Amino acid sequence: MLLKLSLSSLYARLVTAGMTVIAISFSLMLYMSVEKLRTSAYTSFTDTISQTDLIIGARASSVQLMLYSVFRIGNATNNITWESYLDVVNKEEVDWAVPISLGDSHKGFRVMGTNKDFFARYKYRGGQSISIDKGYLFEDLYDVVLGAGVAEKLGYDIDTPLIVAHGLQSFSEHDDQPFRVSGILEKTGTPVDNTVIVSLAAIEAIHVDWSTGAKIPGQETPIEEIRKMDLTPKNITAALIGVKSKLTIFNLQRWINEYPEEAMTAILPGAALQELWRVVGVVENLLLGISIVVIFTTLIGMTAIMFSSLSERRREMAIWRAMGASPRIVIGLLMLEAIFISVLSILLSVILLFFSLSILQPWIDYNYGILVNVEILSLRDMYVFMTFIFASILVSLLPAIRAYWFSINDGMTIKI
Repeated sequence: MLLKLSLSSLYARLVTAGMTVIAISFSLMLYMSVEKLRTSAYTSFTDTISQTDLIIGARASSVQLMLYSVFRIGNATNNITWESYLDVVNKEEVDWAVPISLGDSHKGFRVMGTNKDFFARYKYRGGQSISIDKGYLFEDLYDVVLGAGVAEKLGYDIDTPLIVAHGLQSFSEHDDQPFRVSGILEKTGTPVDNTVIVSLAAIEAIHVDWSTGAKIPGQETPIEEIRKMDLTPKNITAALIGVKSKLTIFNLQRWINEYPEEAMTAILPGAALQELWRVVGVVENLLLGISIVVIFTTLIGMTAIMFSSLSERRREMAIWRAMGASPRIVIGLLMLEAIFISVLSILLSVILLFFSLSILQPWIDYNYGILVNVEILSLRDMYVFMTFIFASILVSLLPAIRAYWFSINDGMTIKI
């Protein structure tokens, strides 16, 4: 009987109940959107680099090494020699290695020297590879491959000439050795998008006439002679390492950290990303706080709406009391209505959320590098929804008790 009564009552107040459901649905959708954004931001951050077992560089903290080698933020305290790098590569445990050289820039974007293995070995989002969108990888000494963000922001295309500047904020340019764009990468949502990539040999070539960070006055080697030189790097900034067996990672890491010939550091990318997230993850805590406030505000709004609706239902409640309705009937009626409103609001919010995400996901991924997963509800979401239904029952108790105790007095004394 209560079920029929509550459904009939909601149908009789279809407009009011419908507006209540819509209002709560948008609040719940806002909560779920914030939660999706929070968890997706964390996942995208920790998936910036994957399937790389170790990152090595000069002696530094794990966060600092991660920042400049992967995120291109900050500077290395020092470089490591090519000989030390080869010693690591020649270890039996090492399966592959990709050297990285940093230090130059182009119009505010970092220039990274590496080899073609970088495009095959660098993985992100759980194993996704870098793909070329236009052109080809560097073949000539002065070929350059641009990240999608660099090409888009600077308006560059294939065969566009460019000059590499020495350092990050230097007015000195290697204008005697111009480069040309040979390829543009597809969007990845990682720091690769904002990187200008050249070969290691090119990094050595543009510094042939330089010493201790400055160009040697009056010296300018012709490009034809530079092409004939041995352009093997003398030192590099960092390297990505893959091992043959995961069981050997910690032994290799300890060997590198204790390397006697040079002070080096080897870090686990996953652990370093977790540590870095604790430093920069203030936004996650902010979003979590916003989620809690949204749910709390929604419950307050539901209570306010139920109190407001009692003014329209004073005679209804008075009639039920006059007919001998027990407290269980009156209170149960309003609690059932609260449950129906909560369930309908949850269903509508889920539909709205997934409809919105299916449209906005490509835009969010392309512009912010955050892959928001449009998937079925998680176990955490189900717990939140069950808690919300239970909370809605609790907040309906106060207006339900008021409706019972004051229904006769309110209903019989209405002034017209």
